[in-house]
Amino acid sequence: MRLLSILSGGTTLTGEELARRLGVSRRTARRDVDTLRELGYAVEPVHGTGGGYRLGPGGALPPLVLDEDQVIAVAVALQTASAVLGGIEDSSRRALRTIRQVVPARLRRDADAFTATVVPNQWEFPAPALDAAVVRAVGAAVRQRVVLRLEHDEDDPAGPTTRTVEPHHLVVWAARWYLVAYDRTRQDWDVLRLDRVGAPTATGVPFRDRPVPDGDPGAFVQRTPDRGDRVAPWPCTGSAVLDLPAPLVARFAPGGAVVRPVGEGRCELTMGAWSWIGLAGLFTTFGSPVSEVHPAGLRDAFALAARNAAGACAPGAVG
Repeated sequence: MRLLSILSGGTTLTGEELARRLGVSRRTARRDVDTLRELGYAVEPVHGTGGGYRLGPGGALPPLVLDEDQVIAVAVALQTASAVLGGIEDSSRRALRTIRQVVPARLRRDADAFTATVVPNQWEFPAPALDAAVVRAVGAAVRQRVVLRLEHDEDDPAGPTTRTVEPHHLVVWAARWYLVAYDRTRQDWDVLRLDRVGAPTATGVPFRDRPVPDGDPGAFVQRTPDRGDRVAPWPCTGSAVLDLPAPLVARFAPGGAVVRPVGEGRCELTMGAWSWIGLAGLFTTFGSPVSEVHPAGLRDAFALAARNAAGACAPGAVG
């Protein structure tokens, strides 16, 4: 697509110039020209002095072959992408303009009909937008199946640790990005939050696929308590110990919660909400006895919730 964009300028470019602008060898540039021809683009050779390549008649970008539902999906996705990826606002706007220019007129109206403003509500447990460059680098390593070296923030006062991992899958869950990877040093599987990853560098060393625990990367992320989560910055945050195993609580805990095993079949759950009574309500959804509740505001909210619910348990409460 980059080569096609360069040729769309209408000028004749030598193979050397194309290679320089693409940052590749002349052989790679020739191969890319052949690929465009195989895709049906009229890339013509120009012989003689000053020769090279140019885009012939009918070689401009064709209308995209999209139906109404696909146009709507693309328009909405581009307008909401910046909520989860940082630094791509301008790229998203330019991509939306490009889509609008190349789709047929009848579909342009569908794209124009969807102008969205993204406003998170109080129950979305928001996470900060992720650096698009990190997603791009890690995603490329996953796709190419090459070993990745990265820095990982583990809340250590000494600073981030350097990890060498086999990146197998990217998983987005609860609006948070996770990398399912096999750590070569620890010789074990791990789940890394991408917003804790820095300086991802592909080593070029290939690796073979390994069977992911649980057979499903999404399920593995959900059931892993130690996945690098941090408590979301809510007005009220608290913790309590539940008589439930950590993998089960991790699977159903809302985004922005932290789960820590504290014994056989028990775990500490830390999370936040917009009010103490709202937070107490979140804990009760697990249907488990709670203990070691902190802070006092959360304990008071549990007491208030118990008094409010007492009437529902009294004889004759159901009319």
